[in-house]
Amino acid sequence: MLSLGRLDVLQASGQLDALLRSGLRLSARLVVLDAQAAGETEAVRLRKIGPDLVFGRLWAESGIAKALTEQLAGRRYEFAVERAIYLTVLHRLFVSGSDRAAERWREGYRIEGVEALELHQLYRAMAFLGEAVPKEPSVLGSPRCVKDLIEEALFAPRHDLFTEVDLVFFDTTSIYFEGQGGETLGRYGHSKDHRPDLRQMIVGIALDSEGWPLCCEMWPGNTTDVQTLLPVVERMKRRFRVRELCVLADRGMIRKKTLAELDEADPPVRYILGARLRRQKEVSETVLKSRGAWQEVHPERKTSQDAAPLKVREVLVKGRRYILCLNEEERRKDAHDREAIVAQLRQQLKQGDKSLVGNKGYRRYLKVAGQSHFAVDEDRVGDEGRFDGIWVLRTNTDYPTATVALQYKRLWMVEDMIRTTKSIMETRPIYHKCDETIRGHVFCSFLALRLKVELEKRLRDRGEEWEWAEILRGLDNLQEVEACFRGRRYLLRSALVGHAHKAIRAAGVAVPPTIREL
Repeated sequence: MLSLGRLDVLQASGQLDALLRSGLRLSARLVVLDAQAAGETEAVRLRKIGPDLVFGRLWAESGIAKALTEQLAGRRYEFAVERAIYLTVLHRLFVSGSDRAAERWREGYRIEGVEALELHQLYRAMAFLGEAVPKEPSVLGSPRCVKDLIEEALFAPRHDLFTEVDLVFFDTTSIYFEGQGGETLGRYGHSKDHRPDLRQMIVGIALDSEGWPLCCEMWPGNTTDVQTLLPVVERMKRRFRVRELCVLADRGMIRKKTLAELDEADPPVRYILGARLRRQKEVSETVLKSRGAWQEVHPERKTSQDAAPLKVREVLVKGRRYILCLNEEERRKDAHDREAIVAQLRQQLKQGDKSLVGNKGYRRYLKVAGQSHFAVDEDRVGDEGRFDGIWVLRTNTDYPTATVALQYKRLWMVEDMIRTTKSIMETRPIYHKCDETIRGHVFCSFLALRLKVELEKRLRDRGEEWEWAEILRGLDNLQEVEACFRGRRYLLRSALVGHAHKAIRAAGVAVPPTIREL
């Protein structure tokens, strides 16, 4: 053992720093790192490597690259179409925006095979995805396209995992255009974005029972929700070779004609659909007023991690099966909220009533009292209590009552997918002018959604806890610097931040070394 002297003396005199620095000469790796920290290296290029590191692996292992390559076989494109689509999908995950923005975005990233791509080639790649398949019929103005063939190819490896009756979760949304919205897709209709002044299209997303995105459907913007359900069912059965379907959809899909056609199909299409509590007379006057014992599915919560409380009861009306569902926690909340609104309304009425009519929260509890005056509608206040914490389902399945309710509650998966597609990936607004490129643009968001679901599944399988925003932040901050030092070239990797390390482990890729010589 060699004594170097007292530590405090070495630190005060600066000899410790000199001693440690002299030891760096024994390690070329440490020399370069020290020089980089001291600003003595010459940086040649800085690129972000995290996005492609993880999602490049998922792109290949999920089968998307293979499915695209199969559809491109025999076509004589003079550029790498699969790479153009991958770039657009990767950009949609991290920044989103237009294809023009994707072309600029890729300059700061290391993404294999995209360096030579030009903007017009990205547009052509979108048109390829949305290209109609010859001699195939259209459904509600939507032709069968290349993107449909890709969805079916991605589904094929999963087909053996399906049970005898396949559950399909389905929901729709509207996406608006800044321009005309293509030749047929852009139409004025009921806007869920509250933009009735803009043309829009309707996009539907279907998930299987495991929450896996199956397909996305696109229709002109004046297509209503009830119009989409039957065509989707028929297309799903034909496209994915599923013998029976059980469709789960929200209350906007219910219409007598639609239900009759589902029941009369051969074989009948099974469904679990939400019912409108106030607008459907049979529900409000018969189902909600029925009496019977509740079956407790989940008791009151003891911790925040417990499932929400749930009670169910079956109600039969002339052979039609309804499931009445009650959440006691929501019932108390609804009652408390209504009491607060009515109390505030009573206070406001003392100061004048005309301005209250424009307030939706107040308006439902008001009635005309005298000439041009309003008062609290006590009967309405009392009647509203029967809706507290309640929702009603209509089904033609023979599933147990609790199963029907629990499966419907999982419809939040597709609703979350819709929000993801519109907010995280910012599919809207769309600037493309042709139907083909519009369909391709939206389909790229669907592919991005598939990659997100794939990564999240792998994270769950590993028992990880994560935040999606932290995964994106961590991967986007994983950088590699190409630097020159003493006539040699090196690549230096930045430290891992956020939840990047979790995503990298889940994807099964190796973290690049901190430093390597080129």
